[in-house]
Amino acid sequence: MGDVRMTQLSPTASGMLPGLNTLLSRYAESMMWLARYMERIENLARLIEVTEAFVRGPDGRTSWDTIVQINSDEERFSALYPAATEQDYLQFYITDVANSSSIKAMANSVRENARSVRPLISTEMWMQLNVFTRWVLDLQASDIRRTGLSALCNRIKQDCQTHTGVTEGTLYRDQAWLFYLLGRHMERSDQITRLIDTRYHTLLPQEEVGSEIDTTQWASVLRSAAAYHAFRRLQPVTTTPANVVGFLLKNEGFPRSLALNLRQTDSVLGALSTHYNLRKQCYAVQERLADLRASLEDQTAEEIIIRGLHEYMHWIQGQIETIQTELVTAYWPPAATQHVSDASVAQ
Repeated sequence: MGDVRMTQLSPTASGMLPGLNTLLSRYAESMMWLARYMERIENLARLIEVTEAFVRGPDGRTSWDTIVQINSDEERFSALYPAATEQDYLQFYITDVANSSSIKAMANSVRENARSVRPLISTEMWMQLNVFTRWVLDLQASDIRRTGLSALCNRIKQDCQTHTGVTEGTLYRDQAWLFYLLGRHMERSDQITRLIDTRYHTLLPQEEVGSEIDTTQWASVLRSAAAYHAFRRLQPVTTTPANVVGFLLKNEGFPRSLALNLRQTDSVLGALSTHYNLRKQCYAVQERLADLRASLEDQTAEEIIIRGLHEYMHWIQGQIETIQTELVTAYWPPAATQHVSDASVAQ
């Protein structure tokens, strides 16, 4: 199949280098998924680390199954591991390449997407991703036992954060950058709603709200989103479910909040629409985003919880999935999509 060109722009209008004055559909797709997979890897490493340290069930044991629930992997995981042990959970989510949700499988996807967009990304960005993904792909179960789970997760998080810094500092601000941002904000929106949905319903029935264990467990929800210190700056009082949910959903100063990432998604689409003549492709998605943002702004955290937090999170996840589908339809229809490992450039 041939590549579909996003839009025909002059080098001056697009800000791209000579010879790259048109962003190919497959480049846009690869930039979005590169960002999404790197966000997903960092998030999963943090979830594993926080779960081991803080998340406990009624019997006092680590609640590894909450990670399975957050990733909607219940059916597949239970089929593979009917009597799951801690090692099974770690293998499934770190080193099992047959599991597309594992860190190792996602690192391979990152590598292939980066290879696909090699003409667009900086040498520094490519080298850092190359070293990181090679290290992850070489990981074995014995490495987890030898180095320790916390140390392993910390290195993964730090490498993902290094990638973010290198990308911010070196990636040219053109269409490729905008599709990278689109992937980042979409992924953060999806992940925060999954985290809130699963952890809220896991924790709420177990302890009397306000108890010492309850407070510790709710702090683990914040830590799972890298939100603990930001939350304590604004809420130096008793941690309550409504405070935590409100902060993660509605606070526009926290980088992973739903409200901030929906606004930034809308901003990116606005830039594509205004500066790159993609108004027709952006319109339907922007309309859906406007409705989603209005729904969030019109309710307090307490109202969301009373009306049904699970149902609301499920609805938002459905809207995010629909937005992703609409983006695919608008920018890289299935008939035009190339395999991610195909690095050829249309002349």
